[in-house]
Amino acid sequence: MSRFLNSKYAGMEPYVPGEQPRDMQYLKLNTNESPFPPSPKAVERAAAEAAKLMLYSDPELRDLMDTAEKAFGLSRRQMLFTNGSDEALDFAFRAFCGADCPAVFADVTYGFYKVFAQIHRIPYTVVPLREDFSLALEDYEGVPGTVFIANPNAPTGMALGRDELEAFVSRRSGLIVIDEAYVDFGGESCLPLIEKYDNLLVVQTFSKSRSLAGARLGMAFGCEALINDLNMIKYSSNPYNVNRMTMAAGIGALEDGEYFRANCKATADVREYFTTEMERLGFEVLPSKANFVFAKCPVLSGLGLYQTLKERGILIRHFETDRLRDWNRITIGTRAQMDTLLAAVKKIIDERSGA
Repeated sequence: MSRFLNSKYAGMEPYVPGEQPRDMQYLKLNTNESPFPPSPKAVERAAAEAAKLMLYSDPELRDLMDTAEKAFGLSRRQMLFTNGSDEALDFAFRAFCGADCPAVFADVTYGFYKVFAQIHRIPYTVVPLREDFSLALEDYEGVPGTVFIANPNAPTGMALGRDELEAFVSRRSGLIVIDEAYVDFGGESCLPLIEKYDNLLVVQTFSKSRSLAGARLGMAFGCEALINDLNMIKYSSNPYNVNRMTMAAGIGALEDGEYFRANCKATADVREYFTTEMERLGFEVLPSKANFVFAKCPVLSGLGLYQTLKERGILIRHFETDRLRDWNRITIGTRAQMDTLLAAVKKIIDERSGA
């Protein structure tokens, strides 16, 4: 670091995104991207906006809001669109956490929560997952602050039901932020609950289920007062936060509900198939409602499996921390892609066993 860096950032632990190597052609199953291209409607609409990039985008996102109101059955006063869901979460940390209101999140969850807390100098409380990686809401009882829950969780893929989460929201006075980046692959969204509770903020993304990871479009849903708070942060930092092409792509993606639903179902079907086949090979696989699985190899460490697969042109995600080092997160691709991975894994196991 330079001698000019503000000392408050000296101990920062930046978020580490999934690697994007270019030394060879990889089967990329490490960053939870969709294997399907964006909807043709999204591509067409985005392309049409390319010629207008000399003009600022609409800070009120009126055309996208019109489409979103129909798609979600909500008022624009209950919605905020952002530059990826990470920006929505960043706004939430800034708006709803502080010296007198710490952030509260699990020890094994989305790594950006800790980064946001550190960069904004927000105190935070870490609540460990249970031994089986499940999140027990009773462990949050009596813990003060704004609670952030990824549901389904990452990197485990495990999910809580809406009824269980509603009971938690109803008995807690503080704000709860439910991060639903992966909910479309089999989880139960808490979106219907924002009409009932003013202490609930739901965050979603177009990156995964709507195949727009490269466009960067996220959204937050809540009561009008919460959305007003987030808009205050937006207009104080980046009013043109969603660019023209991304806004247009978002409209096209929302218009193509059939394409969205078909891709979600295909991913869930392949996930179940892949889980069964991995278990047949002796892997321990956590129950997932996301577009990835969290798996433990019977013959190699997590790092060993990751490195061996990388040498053979397949990328998965490894986390070298105490609780996670025996495990790997594997993105669900197409059936053909997962069969390629399964063949490689089977060969590795056979080599280790001398078969």
